Amino acid sequence: MSRAIPALPAAPAGQVTANQLPPPPPPPPPAPATETASLTPTPPLGETPAAAPASTEPLSRNSVLGAYKVTTTGGNCQIILSLTKWTGGYRAASRGCPGNVADVTAWDVSGSQVVLKDSGGGQVASLSSSGGSRYEGQTTGGQTISLYR
Repeated sequence: MSRAIPALPAAPAGQVTANQLPPPPPPPPPAPATETASLTPTPPLGETPAAAPASTEPLSRNSVLGAYKVTTTGGNCQIILSLTKWTGGYRAASRGCPGNVADVTAWDVSGSQVVLKDSGGGQVASLSSSGGSRYEGQTTGGQTISLYR
């Protein structure tokens, strides 16, 4: 007892057009620091206060891995850090990064630092946690670099 299934009517066919997508918007500026009470005295007038030290607490690879937006001298891009073993540590993929940050293909954690590396295992940048899921540092070429999500 098989029944014949009636044919579906043809769907209307229209024109398909292609347009170039606009470039992605720039990432948001860094979140402003929240004010907290400080036990350190205010420096005398005319002296500049010392910069707050970067976190020296050891990082874990699991707390660092994932996708990040990147701001560096020359532009903005994305980097994805995975736990796949790779030359120099673990696999990293950069997308649309300027300068030597485009060479990042690996990463690892060294104490309290996130180290970004090139395909030969050479260091491209070193970053410290600046709170939450944000890391700040410099490339070996002296450019500032920030990873955040």
